[in-house]
Amino acid sequence: MINIKAKPRVETPVSAGGVVYRRKGDQLETVLCGRSKPVRWSLAKGTPDPGETLEETALREVREETGLEVEIDGSLGSIDYWFADRERDVRFHKTVHFYLMVPVGGNTDQHDPEFDVVEWFKAEDAVKSLVYANEVDVMQRALALIAEKDGAGSGERV
Repeated sequence: MINIKAKPRVETPVSAGGVVYRRKGDQLETVLCGRSKPVRWSLAKGTPDPGETLEETALREVREETGLEVEIDGSLGSIDYWFADRERDVRFHKTVHFYLMVPVGGNTDQHDPEFDVVEWFKAEDAVKSLVYANEVDVMQRALALIAEKDGAGSGERV
């Protein structure tokens, strides 16, 4: 008898999140979310609730994970990546849609417990601090869009 192992099931979850930015004096700052020991920095994102649009999901998840009330200031496109749950024999091909956002209220001290710390970073430090290369790409897109909105138009990456 030939024992042929079945291919793992593939699921395609979708999430949404954002890059929140502000100006502090002449500095551009962005928010990152961290998990401790050691701190691993990432962008706020999460899964849609039933009936939510991607934009609604991004606004809610950023509010929950950062403590900030935000508005969408543009689209940053999406990233996708694969991961597996070997116990359940499932592979996931996840797509995450990101939006550029500006804070209109709230406080990072009011973030939910999913993250240990939420902090504002100088833009160039945020790029260096992100753990995942695809999120670095999203941050670079955000900085290019901000520069375009500012009239710099160079699209030069920080």
